[in-house]
Amino acid sequence: MVSLVKVLPAFIATAFLLALVPGQTVAMILRQAIVGGTKSAYTTLIGTSSALIFWGGASAIGLSQIFARSQAAYTALKYAGVAFLTFLALQTLWSLRQEFGKFDYEGSAKTGLGPAFRLGLITNLTNVKAAVFAVAFIPAFVPADFNLGWGIFILSIVQAAVSASWYTFLINVIGRASTTLARPKVRRALTAFSAVGILFLAATLLLTSPR
Repeated sequence: MVSLVKVLPAFIATAFLLALVPGQTVAMILRQAIVGGTKSAYTTLIGTSSALIFWGGASAIGLSQIFARSQAAYTALKYAGVAFLTFLALQTLWSLRQEFGKFDYEGSAKTGLGPAFRLGLITNLTNVKAAVFAVAFIPAFVPADFNLGWGIFILSIVQAAVSASWYTFLINVIGRASTTLARPKVRRALTAFSAVGILFLAATLLLTSPR
């Protein structure tokens, strides 16, 4: 357990950087907070955090153990992840042609405990960044002398907590920032930052190796 505690600072910093990268989860949280209100946003946040733990659990149960034992399988996954993240970044850059980039969060929000929770859950269950991080990034942080499955699951809970902390901050300040976020230039800037962040994740994944 001591060895796992030692890697926590580096892992928390990496998980925080991942949360900082604007994407579909951020856009959805913004819409929920601005259109649906704080309560709906927090309910949605519970859904997004639950999905991160789900991805970590799925990875811990089987996927990462297979990849850790097979260099070929890990290499195939890594390059597939890099290719997909690069495609996603280019697609995000292409959306800069639109007035709001990828942050056109106008429209209705999901309110009520069930709908808001399901929105957050489905958003992160279909989030390629969350999937790639759980399967390819988290295992690299688990010390060699620590059980791989338990390490992945514990670190996925830490990731969910770090992500929730950042989104809680966003929800708390959204009322004061809503006027600024309404500007097309600001949303386009978020879109550009998102593309750069995704490319950074792709480059980082390219440099990772199985433990």
